[in-house]
Amino acid sequence: MGKGGRRNGGGMERNMKRVRTRFAPSPTGRMHVGNLRTALYAYLIAKHAGGDFILRIEDTDQERYMEGAVDIIYRTLAGTGLLHDEGPDKGGNFGPYIQSERQAQGIYLDYAKQLIEKGEAYYCFCDQERLDSLRQEVAGKEISVYDKHCLSLSKEEVEANLAAGKPYVIRQNNPREGTTTFCDEIYGDITVDNSELDDMILIKSDGYPTYNFANVVDDHLMGITHVVRGNEYLSSSPKYNRLYEAFGWEVPVYVHCPLITNEDHQKLSKRSGHSSYEDLLEQGFLTEAIVNFVALLGWSPEDNREIRSLKELTEVFDYRHISKSPAVFDIVKLRWMNGEYLKAMDDDAFFAMAEAEIKKTLTRDCDLRKIASMVKTRIEVLPDIAEQIDFFEKVPDYDVSLYAHKKMKTTPESSLQVLEELLPVLEGIRDYSNDVLYAALTSFAQEKGYKNGYVLWPCRTALSGKAMTPGGATELMEVLGKEESLARIEAAIEKLRSHC
Repeated sequence: MGKGGRRNGGGMERNMKRVRTRFAPSPTGRMHVGNLRTALYAYLIAKHAGGDFILRIEDTDQERYMEGAVDIIYRTLAGTGLLHDEGPDKGGNFGPYIQSERQAQGIYLDYAKQLIEKGEAYYCFCDQERLDSLRQEVAGKEISVYDKHCLSLSKEEVEANLAAGKPYVIRQNNPREGTTTFCDEIYGDITVDNSELDDMILIKSDGYPTYNFANVVDDHLMGITHVVRGNEYLSSSPKYNRLYEAFGWEVPVYVHCPLITNEDHQKLSKRSGHSSYEDLLEQGFLTEAIVNFVALLGWSPEDNREIRSLKELTEVFDYRHISKSPAVFDIVKLRWMNGEYLKAMDDDAFFAMAEAEIKKTLTRDCDLRKIASMVKTRIEVLPDIAEQIDFFEKVPDYDVSLYAHKKMKTTPESSLQVLEELLPVLEGIRDYSNDVLYAALTSFAQEKGYKNGYVLWPCRTALSGKAMTPGGATELMEVLGKEESLARIEAAIEKLRSHC
């Protein structure tokens, strides 16, 4: 094992220390599902162990900074219940919790200079033209590996360049020989050849730290014990380890999460239409269902029970059960899970949520609470409501073949006969409540020697003009009322007469 080969000993040795995790997003836009999963896992690891969950804003990439993105981060964490114990808006003993504020205090430059003094980093004054000359094509990709040119500069040359105000970056001094090994809780021991480790930039020419360097410094200073991130950072972890060792700091427990892909096993992108938390909210998904679903993107509990609240997830979460394999974002499964959450809702709570969606479709004076109760168990997301109830507003144009039903043994001709016979009965009923109507229609069927479905099917079809409705014939009549119900039955009779 080469220089810096000491590896992280894993999570067990941390049991005596208070667990501290962090979520460190960059304010660059909406909260990607992958970022939400990172936040969720970091939260669950900390809270399962009775530890602390910290929010740190990593805004050192000024070019990608988006106005309002920090507010999105706050709203998302608050909305999902991932409440942080320390952060920019809450304070704490390890602030500032915004990297640009930490940079202004000179924290990163001070630590980079410590590495220079130890020979673990160096000033690099190479201009862009020289850096471009180092580019080479490897396996069809253009890469650039720095050749340590400025490492050979004398102390006097460095000081002269600094005194002259020559632009510079500070690079990590990685060895070219030997290997570096690190341990990830999910992927185990990983060893890389040091020849693969480029001398990554620690401090950029604008004085800001790179993401990688600021991460290491801040995680150490904030006492972070477990670092949760996507497995795209596995390749950077050897460089992180070398920084920890160069400073003489203890390496945290690494938990790298698997890639999230779409149904075609491609990386989940913005083009999917559901790559962010905000996308999903706009599509009618409940926060509780989103959190539950995201928790299962790469992790599964021992008992395989899938529906769990955040509190229940906290109680059972064990990061050792995170999978190495890519997690597929299955929108069909999310819809199913969301439907289960809707079914389990209190009726009043569901109506409060569904009322606005119902009113988008219906202008007719109907009992909206009854309609809500009818659709509650038949939808998976709130926007599904429109398709379920649009016929209450107006019967759609439909073909009389809809009256034909093999199981009910109905035809357009038989349906016409039933509706003509039934119309006087319906006209004579004063109480258009479901129970009274159902008793009347089943009694009518019995008197005529018909099966119930033989009567109810044509009646429901006449009222709705649809093959599927959120309620039976008498439930629909209760909502529509006597006048509208009779008008629709009469219209259906005329429609059938013209076709039969």
